[in-house]
Amino acid sequence: MARMFRVLGFWTLVIGLMAFAGDLFEMALLFFFQTAVFFLLGYLNLTERTYMLTFWAYMVLSFLGFTYWTIFEMGIPV
Repeated sequence: MARMFRVLGFWTLVIGLMAFAGDLFEMALLFFFQTAVFFLLGYLNLTERTYMLTFWAYMVLSFLGFTYWTIFEMGIPV
């Protein structure tokens, strides 16, 4: 399970580099931060249950953040 967090770190690094190349600096910084967190979690050698709970907490936070951003920050076209 720890290896999966390192894989997630690799893909968030790739996405962050592409965002940086496309002049999307805020998005790049967000993905670089996620990369650091995923790599850190990947090397902590936690239990599988802890990794699963951490991943679910990450998914809930990311979906809530995405929903908030799309509804309140982007606005709904009328």
